[in-house]
Amino acid sequence: MHVSEAELKEFIVDSGLVAKKDIDAAEVEAKEKEQSLGDILVSRGSLTEDALRRIQAYVLGIPFVNLKDHKVEPNILAMIPEPIARTHNIIAFRKDGETLEVAMLDVDDLASIDSVRKKTGLKILPRLTDTESIRSALVQYQKSLKDEFGDIISTEAGKISVIKEGADDLSGDDLKKMAEDLPIVRIVDTLLKHAIVQGASDIHIEPMETEVLVRYRIDGILHDAMTLPATAAPGIVARIKVLSNLKLDEKRLPQDGRFKMETEADRVSFRVSILPTFFGEKTVMRLLRETGEGFTLEALGLHGENMERIHHALKQTTGIILVSGPTGSGKTTTLYTMLDILNQPDVNISTVEDPIEYQMKRVNQTQVNPQIGFTFANGLRSLVRQDPDIIMVGEIRDSETASLAINAALTGHLVLSTIHTNSASGAIPRLIDMGVEPFLLVSTLRIVIGQRLVRKLTDNKAPYKLDKAMRDKIGTDEQFGVAFKALEDEKIVKQGSSLDDIPFYHPVPSPEFEDGYKSRIGIHEVLAVTPSIRDIILKVSTSDAIEAQAKKEGMLSMFEDGLYKAARGITSVEEVLRAITE
Repeated sequence: MHVSEAELKEFIVDSGLVAKKDIDAAEVEAKEKEQSLGDILVSRGSLTEDALRRIQAYVLGIPFVNLKDHKVEPNILAMIPEPIARTHNIIAFRKDGETLEVAMLDVDDLASIDSVRKKTGLKILPRLTDTESIRSALVQYQKSLKDEFGDIISTEAGKISVIKEGADDLSGDDLKKMAEDLPIVRIVDTLLKHAIVQGASDIHIEPMETEVLVRYRIDGILHDAMTLPATAAPGIVARIKVLSNLKLDEKRLPQDGRFKMETEADRVSFRVSILPTFFGEKTVMRLLRETGEGFTLEALGLHGENMERIHHALKQTTGIILVSGPTGSGKTTTLYTMLDILNQPDVNISTVEDPIEYQMKRVNQTQVNPQIGFTFANGLRSLVRQDPDIIMVGEIRDSETASLAINAALTGHLVLSTIHTNSASGAIPRLIDMGVEPFLLVSTLRIVIGQRLVRKLTDNKAPYKLDKAMRDKIGTDEQFGVAFKALEDEKIVKQGSSLDDIPFYHPVPSPEFEDGYKSRIGIHEVLAVTPSIRDIILKVSTSDAIEAQAKKEGMLSMFEDGLYKAARGITSVEEVLRAITE
């Protein structure tokens, strides 16, 4: 079903969409690179991808459909699960008897067509569409899923029998029976699936006096998802305890557990924490997508000098690489990304973690268990005897772990770990407070990466110019100057331009993205331990002195990196300020 090069060229020439000289130049380049004429025209900007698809559809005689203003019936849309539709860009939009019409970006994707045919048992008629149509249909998916989940929860919540007085005295058998009650099972299952669809990182189930509040953390911000009657609380907690293999009749002490769930597109691990509160047990579940592959330093938001410093440190065979930041700042993801780069056949990598958040091939991963005395320190002590080249310790929490990590680095290992501090420079005094000798620290520490996460603006954003008065309220001229220099060094701004010429952006809310943001990216500072920094560590060891020297040597601070990303239109200045001041 491919369009021949001759047919494609003939149609483009006849249509007048592209100038003849541009077509001839693209044809020469296509032959040199052994690519299609259409792909070269798209890469040159002479045609958009959607225009090329329309041309191919016309030449092949395949109907082209526009779904931008088309309301698809929810029952037809649901024939292809949302994760599959999003991953493979295929939307079911019309059913007629035993045939189902599907809109696709690639009608040659026979595997997806065959998969839908087997799932539905219908004859599939592929139709070509464009990216805007797919995006519009996916918005309808979100709405229909929300409606479906809302209906299920409200329906099932009404079927829950009222808990009698003295429910705190229920036996383990009574609680187990409650956890297996069909309405409770459906409600919990729906809450979990809803969270996965919404892209949530955490689920909070909070008992109150007259109701249960469910909140999802999406892109770092908590959102109210739904409320349930208070009668549902004991059953929901019991159900989650059963899934996590926790004690049903223990309501006075906190409990931690874990369970897994598979959907069509994801395998998700839920890390569960249950805490007794005044009105009952509060449950928080962290969602962990179980794949540590596919990350890149660029995708995490690293660039320029910051990325070069990390790559240089990763080429060393000994020493310590630290990632610092508060809880939820993406430290573990950065660690796994670096591990993925280091994960080569000629090295032995071992980790000790709490918990294992991503599973990686060819990496020996160990989870600590403090209840039986298996701590980070004990795990690290054992790992050194396993002949590793590279060791990853989930977190340096105490002096014993810090001391063992230093010793491992001194004895020929590359050690990667995280530490809870507010800045990269703050990690060094923190380690010294833990009892690490400064002379050992300067011998082993390579770099410290400080980071936060900021929300990314959607494509629908509003440009504006940040005048001098507004800039003065946000940061110093020096900070804006450093960010602008980074833009110049990476050739992102034109020669001769100034900061006044650069547009910044405000978020624009939309039905799909209520806040105007989608997904997150890191803002970083990478502190390299240079000879001058080593002298300061040995003599002064204050974070202010270390940071001042690092800036003199070209370190981009987190705030300056945030301004750099705001100037590139990746995020907003307001979002950078929120992340830095939290």
